[in-house]
Amino acid sequence: MKRKGLYFLIALALGGVGAVHAQDTAAPAAADSASTQATSSYDDRWYIAPTIGGYYNDHKRDTNSRQFYYGLGFGRFFTPNMSIDAFVDRTKRKMDNGPANGGGLSNNSWASTNVGAAVRFYAGDWNAWRPYLLAGVMGSHHQSVDASGWSPAAELGGGVSKTVTDSTDVRLEAGYRYDWDNKTNPAKSGYGDWFLGLSIVSRFGAPAAAPAPAPAPAPAAPDCSKTIVNGVNLCDNKCPNLPEGTVVGPDGCPQKVVIDLRGVNFKFDRPKKGETNITKSLAEPTKDSLSILDQAVDTLQRYPQVHVTVAGYTDSKGTDEYNQGLSERRAKIVYDYLTAHGIAADRLEGPIGHGKNDPIGDNATDAGRAQNRRTELQVQQ
Repeated sequence: MKRKGLYFLIALALGGVGAVHAQDTAAPAAADSASTQATSSYDDRWYIAPTIGGYYNDHKRDTNSRQFYYGLGFGRFFTPNMSIDAFVDRTKRKMDNGPANGGGLSNNSWASTNVGAAVRFYAGDWNAWRPYLLAGVMGSHHQSVDASGWSPAAELGGGVSKTVTDSTDVRLEAGYRYDWDNKTNPAKSGYGDWFLGLSIVSRFGAPAAAPAPAPAPAPAAPDCSKTIVNGVNLCDNKCPNLPEGTVVGPDGCPQKVVIDLRGVNFKFDRPKKGETNITKSLAEPTKDSLSILDQAVDTLQRYPQVHVTVAGYTDSKGTDEYNQGLSERRAKIVYDYLTAHGIAADRLEGPIGHGKNDPIGDNATDAGRAQNRRTELQVQQ
């Protein structure tokens, strides 16, 4: 592995970035059908990641085989499945004495300080143990008794990560790092080392507020055509909150109902006691009076919640006692006409007679007395 190997690692890292971007773009459409996919929400705060671990050296370095390394990363998640860190780490090896010097390790050291960037590609849900792949590029500064300088390096690896609090993750990873150092030992050009590291990822600032819960679905609207208030279904009812029994119009709103029986007048001294045929008692023309009564029946049928009082009246001729009985007979014969035409008796109050009281015409004239010989339907609002 020389420069071609570095180019391969860089191409692999860029390809991984593209793959993760494509996964994040497609994830919302498939989230409902694939419960194992990563969650679409994630914490994108910046973090620092101090790291400590072990370094396992290439035998070509002619140093001790392993030692500790330490470092510090700084980065953030850019998607639910990808983070990028800038990092610096350092390790220091003891160099071999060589056979000519009796073997063993010398007091000379070979230190490497690496500065670079690493991208990690995660799988799984944000709150679970998440496996990931690692790719990075860096510059490696070498310091030894023989040389000092920079060389390019790259790394590949993998690990697992776990969120332990709102602001803390634990990361354990291992990988292979290749260093194109050809200055420290001119006879050798490049070293491959293994590493194992533990990082504590600590995010800055307060965590983002949890998303508001989705509003509960609105309850299904009742079938307005099947709910009746005051005789009007809710589809057409503009006043649905009125007390049941209110007299309303076709729109369900209050309506004053007037049943006018003016024009329904009686012949003088009719009906007689025991008379039940209303046509013989009504003033001429009889058919006009019957038409008005039939209109009253129609109104009562259209407003089934309306109740009326049936009241009879007389003119001033005759004694009060006689007129009282006559007014009651007039109320009774109209009451019977209504019930005979389908109006329920429990909607009718009476019959009540008022005698010569409450005249509407002048009892001093024939025309006025004719007006007073009447029956009224008094609507109870």
